[in-house]
Amino acid sequence: MTDPILENLNQKQLQAVKTTEGYVRVIAGAGSGKTKALTSRFAYIVDRLGINSSNILCVTFTNKAAQEMKKRVKMLIGDTYDVSLITTYHGFCVRFLREEINKIQYPKNFIILDAEDQKTILREVFNELDINSKNLTFKQVLQFISKSKGTSDYLSYILANKSFEDEKTDNLSLKVFHKYLDKQKRNYALDFDDLIHFTVYILNTYNEVLVKWQENMHYIQVDEAQDSSDSQFELVEMLSHIHQNLFVVGDPDQTIYEWRGAKPEYLVDFDKMFPNCETIIMNQNYRSTPNILKVGNHIIKNNKIRVDKDMITEKPEGVEVVHFHGKNDFEESLWVASEIKQILKTEKANYSDITILYRANHISRNIEQSLIKENIPYTIFGGVKFFERKEIKDVLSLLRLIVTGDNISFLRMFNHPSRGLGKKFIERLSYLGREQNLSLLKTLEQNSTDKELAKKGAAEFLGLIAELKELAKTKSISDLVKEILERSGLTALYRK
Repeated sequence: MTDPILENLNQKQLQAVKTTEGYVRVIAGAGSGKTKALTSRFAYIVDRLGINSSNILCVTFTNKAAQEMKKRVKMLIGDTYDVSLITTYHGFCVRFLREEINKIQYPKNFIILDAEDQKTILREVFNELDINSKNLTFKQVLQFISKSKGTSDYLSYILANKSFEDEKTDNLSLKVFHKYLDKQKRNYALDFDDLIHFTVYILNTYNEVLVKWQENMHYIQVDEAQDSSDSQFELVEMLSHIHQNLFVVGDPDQTIYEWRGAKPEYLVDFDKMFPNCETIIMNQNYRSTPNILKVGNHIIKNNKIRVDKDMITEKPEGVEVVHFHGKNDFEESLWVASEIKQILKTEKANYSDITILYRANHISRNIEQSLIKENIPYTIFGGVKFFERKEIKDVLSLLRLIVTGDNISFLRMFNHPSRGLGKKFIERLSYLGREQNLSLLKTLEQNSTDKELAKKGAAEFLGLIAELKELAKTKSISDLVKEILERSGLTALYRK
């Protein structure tokens, strides 16, 4: 009788699944069944070794990958087990911080900032410093902030309740960074970089918290380990100290995030850090033809930071790989369009059989122009993420205002839809907020008779928030969202 967890695994995958104890490194080439091995191993540890699934941490880089792994694990062992610790690094850190952040005097309902929220803060900072996009762009500042948080001891500074107000510097980016940190602290708001930094800080500072989580993490699995940053690797390595069961899987030849701090060296040098570790090379490819692998193997041999391997496959040869080097973007995209027309003529193919992959969204423009020129219909996949869409962010901001009254949500919604509250209004409100050490919402509530603030639109906004707070006490979340859309005027605005 076959074991459903172990069937259809090749020899190397089986070895990866059954090697459950100690430090294990798996070098898994492209298309080698890495996710299959990871999920089968998780299921094996739970179902065969009898380990509680809530004692196994499996981290990956995207929500999509985490959801796929959860789905596969449930198919193998059923859905009665807790698989919430199959998650992203950010997902684990949010879970950790909701439980432990009060150690550093932050509330457990702290705000998590996305890119749009960060820009809301930066608009306020730019306004206060009287700078605009000619001096600095949001993109430049956000990159500077992310880099600074990865390389400076910013946390011990803000957690000591110091303010950057008195810091003297001629560096404009640094000035913006300091003001950004002050506003984050005032709102108890964490951006994505903070999630991992705060988690590592708490674990390093409070030994009883560290031991608690170390004891709980019997097994740790790390997906795409080649893309781990210093703080991400420090986190999983620290958590593995007591049980010493750390399983890392990845491929240094597929590192794509070095520009944002990924260190493939952690995977490449894993055997030096842990001399007793076992290394398994998964090099059988199930996705590609030998012709494609031949080209891939030839190119990746030139990579400097790698573990030597050659990918193999049992698939038939397939068609030859074609390489075209255009003199410029225009020539390249015209060649793509002409190739599509040729395929349709000779291969009896449909437009829907053909896919164009490109490295970054801005590249699509030239390709689109060439497709239009050649009268080739196309669809672009991708775009704005659901929770970053304007209408979704608007509703979420009003929900947050009801619960936390934070400045970020206030700045987004106080004049949306338009209530005639202009620049002078928000400048006066911000000034009083800083002077009285209050949130913008509280400042408006307590200074509504101030000459600059006594506006009809301001009174309407305060009335709306008061109404919604009352409704929130009795309404379900879905009914509350409907009320928010109607009473705020957002439904009418979107319809228009």
